Amino acid sequence: MPIIHITSLTHPGVEVFSTLTEAQLRRELEPDKGIFIAESPKVIRVALDAGYEPLALLCEERHIAGDAADIIARCPDIPVYTGSRDLLAALTGYTLTRGVLCAMYRPTAPCVADVVKNARRVVVIDGVTDTTNIGAIFRSAAALGIDAVLLTRTSCDPLNRRAVRVSMGSVFLVPWTWIDDIEGQLHPEGFVTAAMALTDDSVSIDYAPLKEVPKMAIIMGTEGDGLAHEVITAADYVVRIPMAHGVDSLNVAAAAAVAFWELRAR
Repeated sequence: MPIIHITSLTHPGVEVFSTLTEAQLRRELEPDKGIFIAESPKVIRVALDAGYEPLALLCEERHIAGDAADIIARCPDIPVYTGSRDLLAALTGYTLTRGVLCAMYRPTAPCVADVVKNARRVVVIDGVTDTTNIGAIFRSAAALGIDAVLLTRTSCDPLNRRAVRVSMGSVFLVPWTWIDDIEGQLHPEGFVTAAMALTDDSVSIDYAPLKEVPKMAIIMGTEGDGLAHEVITAADYVVRIPMAHGVDSLNVAAAAAVAFWELRAR
């Protein structure tokens, strides 16, 4: 358990926590896997329990024998960088949540067929770029019985630090991967697609036949413009959440939670 006390922002090895962007973490340090940052002891424990491999820890000195003690004991072979709270905040650019960060290796993304193999309900996140919304959707997916999450390439990375934190580690609990052809990859796996959109011919979310669909993919769109026309027209169903008081729509994370519950597998 190498405890390394740092006094400089340029100490060798800490660049993973400071100067590298999210894109660089994904591609430059480990081109075959990449790296991501998990924040807070609770989230780090969830990642470790799910089998994610740690690379290094960064924590405030007071947490070495405190909140991070069990994590350090579980990861005896990785470096643990520590220093004052002010130094670590200057290093990372923000005050650490619960004083602990863990750099972890990014696993290889599985194929869609493997992720949905035994699933009854999946969500497709199409073009959602807000990290908070991604994290919130994953948290609702884990809580409300969604078996897998699929993301188009235009969506935010679920292993973005903020998305991971907002999800409270749920990104490690629900299988997920990237999808390139929603209908082309899901129809062969037996899924009916339901695009969440407000259109003239959409059906209400409580439409009875939806409850009987054995395998459904719920498609959620961007925060501003919603789903593209071609995505809506290609879907088997277009589904709306009825609104009151003249409200035209919900935030995508809130709409996802409603859809997950109402369209859950019976």
